Amino acid sequence: MKDVRKILLPMPSISNGEAALTRGYNFARRFGAHLAVLHVRPDGRDIAPLAGEGLSGAMVEDLMRTAEHESARHAHDVRALFDQFVAEHPDLVLVSGHAPIPMTGPSVSFKVVRGTESDIIPSQARLSDFTLVPHPDSGEEISSSETLHAVLFDSGRPVVMASRTPPKGLVKRVCIGWNGTAESSAALHGALAWAATAEAVRVLHCDDYQRRGPSAKEVLDYLAIHGIKADAVEFPPVDRDVGKGLLAACKDFDADMLAMGAYSHSRLRQLILGGVTRHVLEHAEIAVLMSR
Repeated sequence: MKDVRKILLPMPSISNGEAALTRGYNFARRFGAHLAVLHVRPDGRDIAPLAGEGLSGAMVEDLMRTAEHESARHAHDVRALFDQFVAEHPDLVLVSGHAPIPMTGPSVSFKVVRGTESDIIPSQARLSDFTLVPHPDSGEEISSSETLHAVLFDSGRPVVMASRTPPKGLVKRVCIGWNGTAESSAALHGALAWAATAEAVRVLHCDDYQRRGPSAKEVLDYLAIHGIKADAVEFPPVDRDVGKGLLAACKDFDADMLAMGAYSHSRLRQLILGGVTRHVLEHAEIAVLMSR
């Protein structure tokens, strides 16, 4: 995926929104791409079925009014943040309505759609090169973030989780977590867009992380075919935790981005027992590209 032309950025609220917009802007500038910001506004009428679960009609009406008020507030706040961000970055071309997207230079658009995030966002993501999601706030929320997981499992495209704080510049140092799986292969392919112009690229591998499949040395050969010079480093688990060891190795490399496969084991198993994907989602302070 060396040629990035469209980036989807779903923004359910303004939480960590500035950091995500800044990262999206940096990506759009780097690739001359279009950043499509999407706000999915929940429909208060979805609460109506609760009337059949012991709630009176009046109670349901009250819940619907409250939900609609919250929905309107989130939509207003997200739009205000978007407008302020665009005003501060005049090099971004604002595309409105059904106007054609410029073929060169960074551009941006904003759209509000009513419905359910877990249905609409993966559908929109299928016609984007990757989806950038704001960083969820808490460890508990990250593990159960429906939007992030819906894109991972139902879009067929990579997802990039932004950091909590606005980045200071472009992605320059890329780590690729490799364990030989189909998921890590998809992440490797997704990372080519950044690796091709990065200052340094490192393939990270670990015996406790490796599954059946190609070795890290073969990954270096594959990257070389794409004109990308990289090295490979074996990292040790930290406190017997592979995820902690992987992030420590990224920090040692001063990486701006980590690309890795997600959920080689089932998501349910990782939610219950923990796992590399879960640890990275909950503790990463850099952009993380994940693929399924």
